[in-house]
Amino acid sequence: MLKAALPARFLSSPGPGGWRRRQRTRQRSLLPVSAALVTNPASFEVGRLLGSYGFMNITSYSSSQSGGLPNIAGIQDLSLGYSPEEIERLRVQDVGEGEVKIRLYEGRVVQGPLKGTQTVFKVYPGAIAGASEANLMALNELRTHAFLQTDAKYISENIQFLLGAFETATGEQWLAFRDDGRYSAADYAKIASEMQLKERPNYWNPYDRAYKLELRRYFVLKLLNGAMCGLVHMHNHDRLHQSLGPSSVVLNTVAEKNGYYLLPQLRDLAFSVDIGYSSLGVGALSEGLWRRASAAGASTPLEKRAFGVADDIYGAGLLLAYMAFIPFCKAGIMDGISLQRLLENTFRLDIYAAREYCLEDDQLSEAIKFLDLGDGAGWELLQAMLNPDYRKRPTAEAVLNHRFITGAVL
Repeated sequence: MLKAALPARFLSSPGPGGWRRRQRTRQRSLLPVSAALVTNPASFEVGRLLGSYGFMNITSYSSSQSGGLPNIAGIQDLSLGYSPEEIERLRVQDVGEGEVKIRLYEGRVVQGPLKGTQTVFKVYPGAIAGASEANLMALNELRTHAFLQTDAKYISENIQFLLGAFETATGEQWLAFRDDGRYSAADYAKIASEMQLKERPNYWNPYDRAYKLELRRYFVLKLLNGAMCGLVHMHNHDRLHQSLGPSSVVLNTVAEKNGYYLLPQLRDLAFSVDIGYSSLGVGALSEGLWRRASAAGASTPLEKRAFGVADDIYGAGLLLAYMAFIPFCKAGIMDGISLQRLLENTFRLDIYAAREYCLEDDQLSEAIKFLDLGDGAGWELLQAMLNPDYRKRPTAEAVLNHRFITGAVL
């Protein structure tokens, strides 16, 4: 390992939990921040439009036999050792972009104790536009953040911080978040992959490429570690994310040289689900989750709760796969949808079979080497998180403590 690539403060605590120990220390800086929400529109100043996007959410749970990639060199003719009954039990997420379009604006707080705080506004369409689903999503996101911020002593720095909310005369719901970063993990992956198209060999410094790869590996592992810290916090407080992906992880930087200061945060909690035993099976936005739970054989409250947690872990597994491949491949070689189809449909979640296939493509070599760290620790974790049997998937805490996510493999 090139130690020059990594900050000495990280190297001094390479054991499991090394990143989290420092994060808990930094978390004290959040204690003076009031958890009370600002609800007066006059307390905010709205700036320029930053953009818009649609939520990605799980729309159904379908058999992995359907769809898939073209039959490349007969690869789909492989049986992979599954019986027809086992194949039928394999279930994969169908993810689609919802109809609700969100607008983002920059802004700041202009009144009160938080005056001067930079904000990012998330705007849900109003009732005039017939956006009943948007109202449910906005209310659910507001309630989830408010619940997670109830006690200022236990606010996670790895979840976006809600400053306030208000409704306009047209029925639009405005949520104001502290501006801790505007990039997403998807933005970073796109930038990293595009940069590789412009790279030229450095004949003056033959170690330059190895140095950059160490920075990239550190950055991606720090990103995944932070995302899992946020997910652990949610699960410990009986909340599922249910929309976890590269676009739902906010970053304060995309510069790999600044990896030590990277602060990933989970956002987009509109589909979050309360899995407290008194709330299981309740909520219009969670009907799909409980249908999938029943289809998977989860009938008791304990089984439904376990299924919900495992469902989030599956989403986190897809995030791990995305971050392991996209930033380490040149732009155009691999994309998120193709990667998901490769793992789910072509190889029916046999991750080691997928590795053997990827070994034949030199353009995927750096992604393979990344997951090979620690004697294949990345593949081991990926296989566990994407296990076809939800009962065998690890908890978020177990994922966070895995040697791949702690950074011990570096």
